[in-house]
Amino acid sequence: MRVLVAYSSKYGATEGIAERIGARLRTAGHHVDVLRCRDVDRPDEYDAYVVGSAAYMGKWRKAARNFVERNTGVLASKPTWLFSSGPLGTERIDRDGNDVLVAAEPKQFEEYESRIHPRGRMVFFGALDVDRLRGPDRIVSWMPANDALPEGDFRDWHAIDSWADHVAADLRSSAGTPH
Repeated sequence: MRVLVAYSSKYGATEGIAERIGARLRTAGHHVDVLRCRDVDRPDEYDAYVVGSAAYMGKWRKAARNFVERNTGVLASKPTWLFSSGPLGTERIDRDGNDVLVAAEPKQFEEYESRIHPRGRMVFFGALDVDRLRGPDRIVSWMPANDALPEGDFRDWHAIDSWADHVAADLRSSAGTPH
């Protein structure tokens, strides 16, 4: 099966997740292209899609939103999964007892549920390297309360691999053996 993993990443953490998902799908026998959303020319040439983006302030990045808007018909007609990255830290439950990953779902997940009917959606922890921040984002590193944004790589590779393996198994069961 020919699979597109399309992503939008600002500082590289989401790109790393997309690459890892693509590698797992290749290991499962699928033909996979991992491309930035803005670099996808012919999305209709794929049999399935995994679309992901970093989320900021509860929203996917514009390039990912635009990709879905332009390709709603094709995404709705074929197996599609969505992922997001963004929350920082290692605690799954916040101090109020809420699931951090559920709370970090971008608002687009609900909207796209009714439009493209994804087979699955997932939020993964992200990464923050203050030295890589640029432009207005750089202000974060100067703020006295930057303890609220812990620095480090919090991506859970086991969770990412497990989810990608689930996607691969779902593709296998819905289409038979990968081409």
